[in-house]
Amino acid sequence: MGNFVLSILIIAAILTRSECSNTQDAEIDLSNTQDAEIDRLLKKLNKPALKSIKSPDGDIIDCIHMKNHPIYDHPLFQNHTIQLRPSSFPRKRNNESSNTRKNSNIVTQLWRANGRCPKNSIPIIRTRREDILRAKSIKTYGKKDPNSFPQPKSANTPSSNLTHEHSVLVSVGRFHGAKATISLWKPYVQKPKEFSLAQIWLLAGVSSEMNSIEAGWQVLNFYGDDNPRYFAYWTADGYKDTGCYNLKCPGFVTVNQDFALGAAVSPISSIDGDQYHIPTSIWKDTRSGHWWLKFHDHIFVGYWPSSLFKDLKDCATNVQWGGEITDAKDGSQHTTTQMGSGRFAEEGYEKASYFRNIEIVDEGEFMKPPVGPFPFMTKEYLLYKE
Repeated sequence: MGNFVLSILIIAAILTRSECSNTQDAEIDLSNTQDAEIDRLLKKLNKPALKSIKSPDGDIIDCIHMKNHPIYDHPLFQNHTIQLRPSSFPRKRNNESSNTRKNSNIVTQLWRANGRCPKNSIPIIRTRREDILRAKSIKTYGKKDPNSFPQPKSANTPSSNLTHEHSVLVSVGRFHGAKATISLWKPYVQKPKEFSLAQIWLLAGVSSEMNSIEAGWQVLNFYGDDNPRYFAYWTADGYKDTGCYNLKCPGFVTVNQDFALGAAVSPISSIDGDQYHIPTSIWKDTRSGHWWLKFHDHIFVGYWPSSLFKDLKDCATNVQWGGEITDAKDGSQHTTTQMGSGRFAEEGYEKASYFRNIEIVDEGEFMKPPVGPFPFMTKEYLLYKE
């Protein structure tokens, strides 16, 4: 009997060692597969550079020749002719072109203190292995969560989205663009998986297949720090499979040799101190059909080709201006992540964040204030006052 029990124990030990060995082998195989996928993605994102510039915040800016532009990685645009400047601009009611340059509290990108990219090249932030490892998965790297856009029905309608919280102004109609001057702050973000942003949305289509183009500034651990950064985003299917931040997938066509999407910006506004802002414009070029992005009054960043989209191909039907934060909801307490400056509008200038000079571009290519806009706030907004 004793020998029988001993035999059973020996067999069990052998089987256990075998199972552990198989598990370890599977983990090694999975790790090796992931490493290979990361290496492929890094090779795809980090093109050969004509020049590299170290930014004071630690980013490496690679200057990529236009012939290696990321747009050529998209199957629809392998023979795309890049448009270097807009061919049409929105007009004001007095027939003044919106392409005017004015002095303001200028916000600059930190990397420009250490150089600029040569002619016929574009600046792209180098992607690091640790950047990809911060994502939920390799597939979702550079992408927003599917619940990232506000879904207002009327003023103060509660949101069904329990993670993303918004405070926005909404205009509904048919639009060829939108603009606003967005104040720049560095809000506190409590947890690495949370973020805070201020942006413009141009939307079209039903929520499950929403087409969206977006631009503004954000504080997001996606970049590995808490610096505010200019960004652009797009999706053609409600944030499911298409689209990404900046140039993390082919889609947006950047053309400016002095402006890197996703780069840290400075200076920022301070309570009771100097106020800094980002004039942001998005409009449809009526000749090419592309949606152009401009920061400040003279920085033509680039464009989203209209053929990326189905519903946004002709016009936007919904424009929104405002802020968004995420609450990770790890405990019973609401997040302390701030939106904007973290202060409420009633506290006024030099304390509260703001959007001003809000306008839309109508189908006649005229810029004008929106008609009948309404506010929308998620119900969690009230928790900030408790």
